Amino acid sequence: MFPFLGSADQNLRELEQLLAADIHVRGNSVTLTGKAADVALAERVIEQLVALTGRNRVVTPEAVRHTVSMLTEGSSESPAEVLSLDILSRRGKTIRPKTLNQKRYVDAIDANTIVFGIGPAGTGKTYLGMAKAVQALQTKQVNRIILTRPAVEAGERLGFLPGTLNEKIDPYLRPLYDALHDMMDPEAIPKLMAAGVIEVAPLAYMRGRTLNDSFIILDEAQNTTAEQMKMFLTRLGFGSKIVVTGDVTQVDLPTGARSGLRAASEILTDIEDIHFAYLTSSDVVRHRLVSDIVDAYDKFEADTRPAVGEHYPGNRAQRRAASRSDRR
Repeated sequence: MFPFLGSADQNLRELEQLLAADIHVRGNSVTLTGKAADVALAERVIEQLVALTGRNRVVTPEAVRHTVSMLTEGSSESPAEVLSLDILSRRGKTIRPKTLNQKRYVDAIDANTIVFGIGPAGTGKTYLGMAKAVQALQTKQVNRIILTRPAVEAGERLGFLPGTLNEKIDPYLRPLYDALHDMMDPEAIPKLMAAGVIEVAPLAYMRGRTLNDSFIILDEAQNTTAEQMKMFLTRLGFGSKIVVTGDVTQVDLPTGARSGLRAASEILTDIEDIHFAYLTSSDVVRHRLVSDIVDAYDKFEADTRPAVGEHYPGNRAQRRAASRSDRR
């Protein structure tokens, strides 16, 4: 019973907040009272959490929330199976999907050559993609991992940053390094990079190449132009996979430039072996407040969007320019 209830009954308290049925625990017995539908839902939730403990999984309040969310949405898939799918393990830490959409995203990477992971911050798009890349390298499905992202924020100011070219672009690639260090021995990473098994580079370095037997991840893809996206996708070689991640609500391109991620989602949807996986605020696996923040911003932008016919800047760079113009 203890693994199910959690430390200081924290899982029980979470269940009481999320479920309408009354929950009473005495010894090893759980009694549910309330409306029939509420009791039925609570019973299914508890069955799934007990199944998780039976698989030697630690049940946390976060797992409780995701289990309730999946069953409330009427998913036909078992939350216990979703939450116990292991992708990668290192030093006692296991990386696995924590929501149904995350599992579908991971399954899509296995089943397709090119996968687009589109969703807000904190939904695990890049992290899970990176875990699948490391898994593919370790199981010898690919010979190397290539990680790239556009250095849009630097723009023409790149030359004014101190240091060598690698030192200039390092801050823009740092999130990829951080995820990599979570999944591999830090001592091994420099050796693999020196040998060319792992490559972390700006998007501009991809032009003119053909990438065979590689797992390629393009991060922050909303900051590519349509031309850059086309250039990147056509680098695909034999035996390779591509994962493209981004958030179409956080575009930093200059005024007038169209996001390559938006364009790809309209142009490539009907091509076989290309999959678009969409994640939402309910898939956020950072602090609970991150999901609330994403929802609040989405609601604010929807409420303040001008009526049809009025001008509305289409990305963050345009909105900033409009804001400065209004102040003048």
